[in-house]
Amino acid sequence: MNPTLRARSAGTIAAAAALAALALAAPPTASAQDGEWRYWGSDAASTRYSPLGQIDASNFGELEVAWMWRGDNFSPEPDPFLRATPIYVDGTLYSVAGSRRTAMAIDPATGETLWTFREPHTKRWEDSMRKNYGKGVAYADVDGRGTIYLVTPAFFLHALDPDTGRPVDSFGKHGTVDLLDDLGPWDHHPEDGLPAEVGYITNSSPPIVVNGVVVVGNSHEQGYYQTMKENVPGNVLAYDAATGEHLWTFNVIPQEGEYGHETWENDAWKWTGNVSAWAPLSADPELGLVYVVTDPPTVDYFGGFHPGDNLFATSILAIDVQTGERRWHFQTVHHDVWNYDNPTAPNLVDITVDGQDIPAIVQTTKQGWAYVLNRETGEPVWPIEERPVPQSDVPGEQLSPTQPHVTRPAPYEMQGITEDDLIDFTPELRAMALDIVKDFRLGPLFNPPSVEGAADGTQAAIHCPGANGGANIPGGAAVDPETGILYVASTRGCSAPRLIPGVDVDPDSNVDWVSVGPGGVRGPRGLPIFKPPYGTITAIDLNTGDHLWQIPNGQTPESVRNHPLLEGVDIGNTGARSHATKLVTGTLLMYAEGRGAAPIFRAVDKMTGEEVGAVEIPGSSLTAPMTYMHDGVQYVVMAINGRGLAGSLVALRLPE
Repeated sequence: MNPTLRARSAGTIAAAAALAALALAAPPTASAQDGEWRYWGSDAASTRYSPLGQIDASNFGELEVAWMWRGDNFSPEPDPFLRATPIYVDGTLYSVAGSRRTAMAIDPATGETLWTFREPHTKRWEDSMRKNYGKGVAYADVDGRGTIYLVTPAFFLHALDPDTGRPVDSFGKHGTVDLLDDLGPWDHHPEDGLPAEVGYITNSSPPIVVNGVVVVGNSHEQGYYQTMKENVPGNVLAYDAATGEHLWTFNVIPQEGEYGHETWENDAWKWTGNVSAWAPLSADPELGLVYVVTDPPTVDYFGGFHPGDNLFATSILAIDVQTGERRWHFQTVHHDVWNYDNPTAPNLVDITVDGQDIPAIVQTTKQGWAYVLNRETGEPVWPIEERPVPQSDVPGEQLSPTQPHVTRPAPYEMQGITEDDLIDFTPELRAMALDIVKDFRLGPLFNPPSVEGAADGTQAAIHCPGANGGANIPGGAAVDPETGILYVASTRGCSAPRLIPGVDVDPDSNVDWVSVGPGGVRGPRGLPIFKPPYGTITAIDLNTGDHLWQIPNGQTPESVRNHPLLEGVDIGNTGARSHATKLVTGTLLMYAEGRGAAPIFRAVDKMTGEEVGAVEIPGSSLTAPMTYMHDGVQYVVMAINGRGLAGSLVALRLPE
């Protein structure tokens, strides 16, 4: 395939090349390196940290819009989301936009588009369910030459020249690798992709480049929409960063003779799919390890046809980047039927616990736990105990009798739900909430899904946090490598999937029970069913495991504050019902309130959580912001939506 290029004029390209040559001739400075943001998560460790401090508590409130970049012309949809976090390398911003996942270079001072690249139209792109989910691009210096790496919804890997956007002809076939060639033993059509009866795979996150190797993840359809047992697995792929040569494929569902094969009973390893590596990846170049986190197998909320613990589903994997061999793994949920996929890149940080220096990896989760492990060995820093959990009464289901329970740090989110957790702003609201939950099973964390119209008369079981609760990809976590403090965003969301016969959803279904969507429970008159806070940010000292502080995410949403049933009631600050999108710098923790929340960008003291400033932004934030220093000026850039600004980037800076 020869990808097409939508590029700037030849004269502009020549001028850009001349400027690039001048930049390369200039001596590098430490401050220029410190001011970069070369990965989705700032660095290979996914810290979302920058040492920059030009923007601080004394001037944060003076931030103003420097420029805006509009991406709505890069998609056939009229209202595209932009979920990408740009990277900043050698004086240029790079990102993706639109449902075609067009790659582009942007002038960091003005927002001018410098070049764009878009692969040709294919049926594989048409069939992708993750078109608008692109989170960005990757960058690496290869043999003295910079390269941009892009993975598209059609599941191709492209290598691009960072100065022109043109494909690097020496990589793969004219700059492109067909990832389906190396996924596994499945034939496919170059433009149509996999046959529908075999399965489906796509991508949502950028690759990561470590020690000359490009490692690529993937994603599938949301498991709660699937009605077939079969699919292809989300095998992890690796390529030579210079040539595009395939180096290894890691089987996320172990095949015969591989470690973990016995955890897939009923021969499910032969035909069950998913176990996507959909979140961004992290890496430790010194250890030569790439860290991959995964989601459940087909299908969410019912796994009776694949009994066993199901390695390496819902797991943290440490893979040797040169050989593709598993160094260690930790499964955060056995036989996952709660859609508890590990939703964001793990954070790597060095900590000191009881006088011992530990290279740590921290995975924040929907469950409301931070799993803290030694990133070299996979051993928990504090005990993680296997404890009994409730068992399922769904016909054909066979759950694990125990699940891992983190003993430290303490949960940062409500786990499980009882009547004591229900809304109680007024006696009327509490009575209404109690009446609502009569049709549901309440229970602890790992409360099993149940069938609609069960023998006890209930319609579903509520589990908290749910599919969109706890930590998730928009907010995730940031960590300060100078202090070892983790900052994690969370929402108090619960799920209540209603299991119904698969054939009731799809006459061709071969799954006994499915749930169309994660489900939920609406509280009285549209209010949340549970008590606040609805969204929080928690600071955790990873050297001790202690919570330092927890604050609401922004302010009470208008829909709650002005609710007619709460007129005259002092409800305090509930926080926004969204994931705070944040980064941490040398001076501040900065965050916006997240998707659908108030368009305000805030800063708090990193040690106390006290707010030190807030500024309005043109729309609500969609995903993690980033920061960089360009020509002596610190900028903050984030994707926003709302107010007719779909698919936009906004850049903030201090006044000139």
